[in-house]
Amino acid sequence: MPSPRVALVSLGCKVNQNELEAMKHLFREAGYEIVPFSQKADVYVVHTCTVTHISDRKSRQYIRRARRANPDAVVAVTGCYAQVAPGEVMSIPGVDVIIGTRDRRQLVELVEKARREGITVNAVRPHEAGEAFEELPLVEVSRARAFLKIQEGCEEFCTYCIVPYARGPFRSRAPEAVLKEVQRLVAAGYLEIVLTGVHTGAYGRDLPGGPDLAGLLRQIVQIPGLKRLRISSIDPLDFTPDLKEVLTGEEIICPHYHIPLQSGDDEILRRMGRRYDARYYLDLIASLRARRPRAAFTSDVMVGFPGETEEQFQNTMRVVKEAGLAAIHVFPYSPRRGTPAAAMPDQVDPAVKKERERRLLQLGRKLSRQYAREFLQETMEVLVERALAGRPGVFEGHTGNYLQVAFPAAADPTGSLVAVRLEELRGSLIWGKLVQDVNAGRQENGPGRRIDSIGG
Repeated sequence: MPSPRVALVSLGCKVNQNELEAMKHLFREAGYEIVPFSQKADVYVVHTCTVTHISDRKSRQYIRRARRANPDAVVAVTGCYAQVAPGEVMSIPGVDVIIGTRDRRQLVELVEKARREGITVNAVRPHEAGEAFEELPLVEVSRARAFLKIQEGCEEFCTYCIVPYARGPFRSRAPEAVLKEVQRLVAAGYLEIVLTGVHTGAYGRDLPGGPDLAGLLRQIVQIPGLKRLRISSIDPLDFTPDLKEVLTGEEIICPHYHIPLQSGDDEILRRMGRRYDARYYLDLIASLRARRPRAAFTSDVMVGFPGETEEQFQNTMRVVKEAGLAAIHVFPYSPRRGTPAAAMPDQVDPAVKKERERRLLQLGRKLSRQYAREFLQETMEVLVERALAGRPGVFEGHTGNYLQVAFPAAADPTGSLVAVRLEELRGSLIWGKLVQDVNAGRQENGPGRRIDSIGG
């Protein structure tokens, strides 16, 4: 009898992508064959996002697509949209199983129950104070880097954000479990590990007597064989003096810091519930840059928050430019039902939001190219991630400071660190020439070490 087939898809952030890989692993262990979402399957899993109304809409579209692909299949819906709007999700024709952002280990069991008994299962439970971090199987998602989730939940309650309602209270993964996973990944040959979470910078706040993020990082960087450690995102107010010291003082930690700004206007920041101002953000960037002058600073920025004037938007443009950000993710404000900002007056016209998004993205592209040009004609270490689509014999990857680099190679170097001379900037991609395989006997002061200059 052939194995049952399951197709899974995830929307949204890297945390969601990480969780999707864990769910795939659970299905594999139960004897399922994983197939692309475009194929006919016995089970479809839609791992949803609810950060914007567009995320909700896309989630609904995938649910309906699954039902059309196989009307007899079991359709399971998981994730943030399912957590905050279970009734809405259950009202979509064809949904058989719904789980939110907890109890994911029960997913296969509930799917089997729905398949066997032909019933609808709503397993969404509200989050509770004091609940433990949910351990899911860690699955490496590429041959080059692995994402390791160390934290779940958020208690900041920014006025525009649905995430605290979707993800629940703060939970940190036990440091012993984190270190064990890092050791396993290093032993498996992974050269870069990315630490992820919903509010990563506040790691450890719920661990009495346990380490904070700085303390955890100091333990991780001591693990033999680890080449690169990257942190996905850290909020501005989480940068303690100790965290600044370890982030800028440990060579293994990539010189790339993603620090959300959201707005460069103080009044907008206040109404967002962000407890810093523009000057604090700029001073933070300056203090980190003083320790690692060539590091990359990237950020999230929102446009069109309720009441945002043209002058306030220009303040954001000014701060982004003054900070010298290497890349920005731009998000038009999207009202989320149940959040304070959704009820605020002076909602910005969608056309105005779209125009401000265009202008800010244009500035972001200019700053990205400006930063990338600083490294042309230098030889730097690149972690090779994949073959470049549509270009046989060409591979791509990222430097420690997250420059995207493409280069030709005679043999497939995916999953290894190589030295590449950066020669030409084409769009957002730097084209270079392979110098040597850094892992195959690099010189301590040879070209493969050039990336260390980013640390100052």
